[in-house]
Amino acid sequence: MSDRVKEILSWYGSDNTGVLSNLYTLMNTGRLAGTGKLVILPVDQGFEHGPARSFAPNEPGYDARYHYQLAIDAGCNAYAAPHGALAVASREFAGRIPTILKLNNSDSLLKGEDPCPAITSSVQDALELGCAAIGFTLYPGSAHRNAMYEQLREISQEARSVGLPTIVWSYPRGSSLSKEGETGIDVVAYAAHVACQLGAHIVKVKPPTAHIEQAEAKKAYEKAGIQVDTLDKRISHVVQSCFNGRRIVIFSGGATKGTDALLDELTLIAKGGAFGSIMGRNAFQREKGEAIDLLNKIQDIFAKA
Repeated sequence: MSDRVKEILSWYGSDNTGVLSNLYTLMNTGRLAGTGKLVILPVDQGFEHGPARSFAPNEPGYDARYHYQLAIDAGCNAYAAPHGALAVASREFAGRIPTILKLNNSDSLLKGEDPCPAITSSVQDALELGCAAIGFTLYPGSAHRNAMYEQLREISQEARSVGLPTIVWSYPRGSSLSKEGETGIDVVAYAAHVACQLGAHIVKVKPPTAHIEQAEAKKAYEKAGIQVDTLDKRISHVVQSCFNGRRIVIFSGGATKGTDALLDELTLIAKGGAFGSIMGRNAFQREKGEAIDLLNKIQDIFAKA
């Protein structure tokens, strides 16, 4: 075990051996093994946005087996997906890469300002599929946030009892927030902190902008002199908000963008102290060779940070 992985595991001292073993597996798979950094391939977009919007740009992606193989060939730490996509090929790919079962999901057929994803699978499903962790999407700012907080508390407790860590996609969204506020630095840092308070072992958030949404937060930022003018400083603040960096915090790739712009952004994210990236559409919507090359370049960025 590398010193860095040993250090990170020491932050989870209240967890049982199963949870620690699975965190160890996630951090010791793929090209970043032993560095304490993670690059994960998530493919929940078919459920969230529909098959054509997700997979038409690269038609092999309609086959869920493609994503398993892409994650393996690219040397990712793990592959995350909803139940159906994992079930298609979990036996075929058993033991070849850690998998993460997304336990709740939303669709885009009904629009609404205050999202509340459905619980679409269970901890037992994750065990039967041989997963190394569960995933859960949280929407701080939604009018339904309290129900989601309670769901996460119960689900993460059950997962922990059988040795599975919890990864929380913490995405601020709801009628109480402006569109700009969803990625504002104060809101993203708050959302990451809430996920940690609810027991997340790994937190996934979006890269924050310099916008400060809440008037009271703006006063606190100005009084403390918190620097948010560059992305790396904002990333550092989000990581600091997660128990002063004692939780693994990874950042999403966001909307589809050009390779150079994406790599420039990730260089700053890594500079700010992020533990890695969870890269979906920006990877699997590209031709396979191009996707592998991109994921390898991202891994190289975090390996050198």
